[in-house]
Amino acid sequence: MNKLKKHLNKGLIEAGCDEAGRGCLAGPVFAAAVIMPEKFDLPLLDDSKKLSKKIRHELRDVIVTTAESWAVACVDNRTIDKINILNASFLAMHKAIEQLEIKPDFLLIDGNRFNPYKSIPYSCIIKGDGKFSSIAAASILAKTYRDDFMEKIHEEFPDYNWFNNKGYPTAKHRHAIFEMGITPYHRKTFRLLNNQMRIDL
Repeated sequence: MNKLKKHLNKGLIEAGCDEAGRGCLAGPVFAAAVIMPEKFDLPLLDDSKKLSKKIRHELRDVIVTTAESWAVACVDNRTIDKINILNASFLAMHKAIEQLEIKPDFLLIDGNRFNPYKSIPYSCIIKGDGKFSSIAAASILAKTYRDDFMEKIHEEFPDYNWFNNKGYPTAKHRHAIFEMGITPYHRKTFRLLNNQMRIDL
């Protein structure tokens, strides 16, 4: 299993931040911010994409009980359409950081870009969810909370198969859009169909 670093700046209170759902055609983008304790041991902790659903949920239970502070936030599809997905991802991260009960000294951001949050210094770390434990923890929270949301709204619109695809652009998802049109959860500014399909939005 990947050996994750616990700190970038030893002695500072660091919050790891990550998002889930940027590439989806439907649903919100979720983000999480996590401050892990100085001493903890989670051998299975890793980038959420490398873990099974079962392991992700087991780790989530441990993270929310052992983290010094954690928060999850989301930005809905209508806002994504207004401000674009990149800014919506940053906004979701800001909302998560805002909810932390402990103010971090430093932010570890998964990815290569970020909009500064207040005056808190930060580092953008490409593939950070596979490098730092706090970002990996944030990736697990963002992913599992978003997946739970998509499974819930699947019950409203089962034909789009969100229980399995979580809003991502699978062939079945795009075929459902082509056959039945869009739902209130779809992101209208995204390319919802491939080049062989057309739909009137």
